[in-house]
Amino acid sequence: MYGTLSETPSSQRDGRHVLVVAGDPDDTENLATALKLASYRVETAGTGAEGLVRISEHRYDLVVWDATLPDMARHARGRRRAPADRPPLLFLTTCDWLPTLAPELGVGAEDYVTKPVRITEVLARAQALLRARNPERQEGVPRYGDLVLDDATCQARRGTRPLGLTPAEYRLLSHLMANAEHVLSKEQISRYVWGEYRANPAIEKLVSRLRHKVDQEDPALIHTHRGFGYRLGAA
Repeated sequence: MYGTLSETPSSQRDGRHVLVVAGDPDDTENLATALKLASYRVETAGTGAEGLVRISEHRYDLVVWDATLPDMARHARGRRRAPADRPPLLFLTTCDWLPTLAPELGVGAEDYVTKPVRITEVLARAQALLRARNPERQEGVPRYGDLVLDDATCQARRGTRPLGLTPAEYRLLSHLMANAEHVLSKEQISRYVWGEYRANPAIEKLVSRLRHKVDQEDPALIHTHRGFGYRLGAA
């Protein structure tokens, strides 16, 4: 449904190790696939107990944890006793659960996103947590010429002009930038942006909207290769 890992683009994230602890198989699959496509190394656990075992046995750079798991309360008690080198936590929660979770959130080491999960928000907050925990590992923000992406905020700009991209447009631009100077097929783009194949008109409309926002200055950066796909490049 999401393509194979052989299609994963190159990344600046150095294969950081992420554990996803979630009870819903669909949430687990979607999160794991998106993180793998972003070049994280991913393991999964289906219960809080299993998650705790994995954390005790392995070293992770980040843990994505479903706060609504039935055994969440036991884990919350363990958080207060957690060692200083415990990995940052990104909680998945609902509005109903948030009031019980928020008072215990640590500064800089923990954050949350509310359900239903938005993959772009998960990726942005995960990157922000990793940067806050490991500032020495921060790389320069992704850029191509005067085109700049900020994965921490999911914002893009060309020069000083903000582009105001939608989530799908941002994912498309990120994928094109990660593969700059290479032609990406419509199927590759579709599976990366939406996680599934969509008909050509949907891809063409998305590319057209992105081109309208990006290529207001010279040189044009988004190019069509008829019969093949699209490429980000200066010429």
